[in-house]
Amino acid sequence: MSETTPGGADLAARAAALDTADPLAKLRDRFALPDGLVYLDGNSLGALPAAVPGAVEDVVRRQWGELLIRSWDESGWWTAPERIGDLIAPLIGAAPGQVTVGDSTSVNLFKALVGAARLAAPGRTRMLVDATTFPTDGYIAASAARLTGLEVVPVDPSDAAAHLTDTTAVVLLNHVDYRTGRLHDLPALTRAAHASGALVVWDLCHSAGALPVGLDAHDVDLAVGCTYKYLNGGPGAPAYIYVAQRHQGAFDSPLPGWNSHVEPFAMTPEYEPAQGAARTRVGTPDILSMLALEAALGAWEGVDVADVRAKSLALTDFFLECVAAYVPEGAVEPVTPAPHAERGSQVSLRTANARAVMTELIARGVIGDFRAPDVLRFGFTPLYVSFADAERAARTLGHIFG
Repeated sequence: MSETTPGGADLAARAAALDTADPLAKLRDRFALPDGLVYLDGNSLGALPAAVPGAVEDVVRRQWGELLIRSWDESGWWTAPERIGDLIAPLIGAAPGQVTVGDSTSVNLFKALVGAARLAAPGRTRMLVDATTFPTDGYIAASAARLTGLEVVPVDPSDAAAHLTDTTAVVLLNHVDYRTGRLHDLPALTRAAHASGALVVWDLCHSAGALPVGLDAHDVDLAVGCTYKYLNGGPGAPAYIYVAQRHQGAFDSPLPGWNSHVEPFAMTPEYEPAQGAARTRVGTPDILSMLALEAALGAWEGVDVADVRAKSLALTDFFLECVAAYVPEGAVEPVTPAPHAERGSQVSLRTANARAVMTELIARGVIGDFRAPDVLRFGFTPLYVSFADAERAARTLGHIFG
C-alpha cells in the first residue's frame, strides 16, 4: 500500500499538518513512551506519565523507608482517598467532596448498587442492567440484586428508557460500551430514570479522561470508574466512586469498614459512618498505587476535557478515513458508531481472523487489542496519541491485508 489515497490526498502529510496545529501535541512529553511505537491501547492500560517513577521512588524510599508510620500524617497518606478523588472530580464534572479513591471498580460497583437499592423508594423490585456490559458488572449486579431482593432485568442501553416503570429501583449503565466504543446518552437516560423514580449508577471506565461526563450537571446519583485507562494511573490502580452530595447522608454502604467510621481510631464495636464521601471507604488505603495515581493525574494540569474530546473526535475521524483509504474494501467493518454523539474515544473494527491480525499489528509496532470473537479495538488517548500515529496504524493495517 502506498501512503497516498486513490483520490490523491497525502494522508501522511495531512497527519503532519494536523499534529503541527494540535494544541495538545505538547502533552505527549508528559509521558514516557517507547520510541517508534504506536500505542492505541490506552483504553485498556494508559501510558506511563513521566512523573510517576520519581514519585513512587519518593513514596518508597523517603515516605515509607524514612518516615515510616509517621507518613500517615506527615505525608498525607490518611487523606489520600478524598484528596485524589478531588483531582478526579473535575475530569468527570463533579464538585469537590463527592469522589473517593480506593478499592477496585468491582468493589465500588457493589457498594454503589447496594447503596442505591437502599436509597430507592420502598416497594420497588427491579434493577435494570446494561445487557452489553463488561461481564464483571453483570456478576456484581446479580450479587447486589440477590442481597437486596431485586430482580435483574437486562436491557439494551439504547432502549433502557422503554423498560423503566414504577417498579424500577436502580439502573446500571455503561457510559461507553467496551467492545464497540458506543457512547450512550447519559443526560437523557439519567433524566428518564429519575422521571420513573429510579436511581442510576453509571460505569465511567471507558469515558472518564476521554470526554466530558458532567455528573453534577446531569444530576447523576452514583458512578464508578477505573483509573488505569484514560487516567493513566497504572496497572491495577485504585478505582473511584462518586456519590452525589444529596445522597451522602443516607448512603448505607454494604461494606462498612473501620476506615469509613466517623472515629476510626476509637475502635468501638458499634459502627457509625463518617460524614461525606469518606463513608464509602472500607479498609486501609493502598498507598503505593494510590500515590502513583496522584502523580499520574499531574499530567492533566491545565488540560480542558472539552479540548480532549475535540481531539478525540478528530483523531477517530481521521483514523477511519485512513482505514477507508488503506484497507481493501470489505476487509474490515467499523462497529463503532459514526455519529460523534454516539462515539467514545475508540474505534472497533470487525474482521475475520482478528486475533491473528492484531498479533501481526503488534509485531509491526502498532499496539491495539483484540476482543473475541472478531473485534480489533483501537483506543485514542488524546494526551499522547498523534495524528501521525493514527495514519501509521491504518497504513500498517492496510499492509497486513494487502
